[in-house]
Amino acid sequence: MIEHPRTVTVADVARAAGVSKATAARVLGGYGTVGAELTARVLAAAERLDYRPNELARTMATGRSSTIGVVIGDVENPFFGHLTRGITDRAKSFGYGVIVTNSAESVAEERAAVAMLLGKRVDGLIVAPADRSHSDHLEDAIGRGMPVVLVDREVEELRVDAVVADDRKAAASAVRYLVDAGHRRIAYLTSTECDEVGYRDPRQIKLTTVLHRIEGMLKVSNAAGIAEPERYIRLGAVDAAASGLILDALLSLPDRPTAILASDSKLALDVLQAAQRANLLIPRDLSLVTFDDAEWTRAISPTVTVLAQPSHELGAEAVRLLIERVEGRREISRVVLETRLVHRGSVAIPNVPE
Repeated sequence: MIEHPRTVTVADVARAAGVSKATAARVLGGYGTVGAELTARVLAAAERLDYRPNELARTMATGRSSTIGVVIGDVENPFFGHLTRGITDRAKSFGYGVIVTNSAESVAEERAAVAMLLGKRVDGLIVAPADRSHSDHLEDAIGRGMPVVLVDREVEELRVDAVVADDRKAAASAVRYLVDAGHRRIAYLTSTECDEVGYRDPRQIKLTTVLHRIEGMLKVSNAAGIAEPERYIRLGAVDAAASGLILDALLSLPDRPTAILASDSKLALDVLQAAQRANLLIPRDLSLVTFDDAEWTRAISPTVTVLAQPSHELGAEAVRLLIERVEGRREISRVVLETRLVHRGSVAIPNVPE
């Protein structure tokens, strides 16, 4: 019969340190006041015995788990990777752990993730919502007293802390740059799910990021006198197969776009592959700008012009707001961070009649 090592308890540490169990519990739990000499004895005994705290017991005793629950949209998207790193780095500095879940941009998956995290007794939630018009599960969490911070996206009608990038301004700056280079047939490609790939009106759009980017694009296009700029907006590029079909059709048009703004670096790669299939050279035949300053955009020739998003900062700021909320801040805060247009080699004057 295999004997498993016995778990070291607070009582064991107390005996080894020569203090009461209550004193050991205060030191190991990080609450109350204990003198420096006794604290040193307890910590030395805990290290000697290889003591591991019972996190469930600590949560029940203090009402805090020192854990943040996070729900992101797509774990494979490099943007969310950098955002999550910002969350974990900042959370660690506050002494918090992080549980990360993936919604796969599904409201149903998001609801399940939130329910699971509430069951884990996290101290607060950071959520990149999958739909701007569905918030019942978040409202329920807030109603239970759970601090919630939205990151990257927002939910309409939900009064809650949020940290977002200025997507309208970002898209406007990219389209203005393309217009100044002579482009008037500018496409915008996004992976947001939709029943149809063509854009008709804002009600089709589930994410505030996409909605605001389209608004910024259309504002600049209309100001430049471009007729029907929305005709080159394409939705539903949810995976490589879907984006391939959308791009092949788009680049086969008699009046095909001369420039494309991609909503993320994964789609930018799809654009490069579609351009190859269509025997189009970048930037001679097709200019490209993408959201996300992925490493590969600087490693290819030509290098790709990007909208560098403050992904790490978004995550870090979301943690700051959440910890402030956990500690009792009452007013609603909305932090807006700037996105930077980085000029590289993938934009040129169009070589076809506009």
